[in-house]
Order: sequence, then structure tokens, then C-alpha cells
Amino acid sequence: MKYLLLICEDPSARPTDPAAQEAMTAEYGAFTENIAASGELAGGERLHGVDSATSVRVNHGQLSVIDGPFAETKEHLGGFYLVDVADLDRAIELASRLPAARTGVIEVRPVWEM
Repeated sequence: MKYLLLICEDPSARPTDPAAQEAMTAEYGAFTENIAASGELAGGERLHGVDSATSVRVNHGQLSVIDGPFAETKEHLGGFYLVDVADLDRAIELASRLPAARTGVIEVRPVWEM
């Protein structure tokens, strides 16, 4: 079954020290290599910051386009992994291994299979 692991984190909680940033990048790289090798990686991308986001709504036929994310929260969607795993327990296990799980939240959502 496919699950989307949404990486939501507070940008201010990210490490500012270059060595710590490099270590976190390496940790994400190792995680990605591991789930690719296991055949569980179905996709994923890092996203640009919320300062580049555009929110679109149509209300009573009126288009509204605004800069920025829809919700004003401390945590922002920073990226995602699409995994194809046996069950929710495995998706949760993988989500718990993401570095952002220590400083933010990983939302695990099942994907509708067409």
C-alpha cells in the first residue's frame, strides 16, 4: 500500500551550524538510499520554502490567488516521500526515522489507489 510521508517542520528548528546541516543532509541521504534499496521508495522531493508558495481558492466562482501558504503555522511542508510498504505500521516506522520527526511532525497519509 502507498503512503505519503509529509515532512512538516519549523524552519527555525533547523540546524544553523554548517556541520550539523551537512550531517542532517547525510541522514536524509542514507534514509533515501535505504528505502530505495528495499524497494519501498515510490517517489519524493524536497520543496522550496513557503516564501515561494502560492495559494489558490475558488469561492462562489471567484478566483483568489495569494502569495504564501494557506495556513499560518509554525511548521511548514518541506518535502515528502511516497513509499510503497506492506502496511501502516511500516509507514510509521519509516516516518519515525526521518530527521524532521525529532523537531517537527511527519504526517502519514494513505494514497487512494486508482
